[in-house]
Amino acid sequence: MAKGKQLVPGCHKALDALKYEIAAELGLPVGKQGLSAFGANEEFATELGGIPVSSVKEDYWGHIASRDTGAVGGAITSRLIRQAEETLFSLPHVNQ
Repeated sequence: MAKGKQLVPGCHKALDALKYEIAAELGLPVGKQGLSAFGANEEFATELGGIPVSSVKEDYWGHIASRDTGAVGGAITSRLIRQAEETLFSLPHVNQ
């Protein structure tokens, strides 16, 4: 997905689902539940101005370390490559 271009139109939802699945497997609290995992009260924090209202959304990863987000990206890449290899090797003409 170089420069934001998707080779397969409409794949965004599937990649997001995979991203959250892997984050859950790694035990990473993401989204709105991520704020509550750290004891943050979303309403109180937005009233105080500590967290802008516009930044509190489902896809919040700001509290996750770069190392952990990289692990999610690496796991996504590994899983996509494994799925592509399984698909490729299951084709009849490849096994000859």
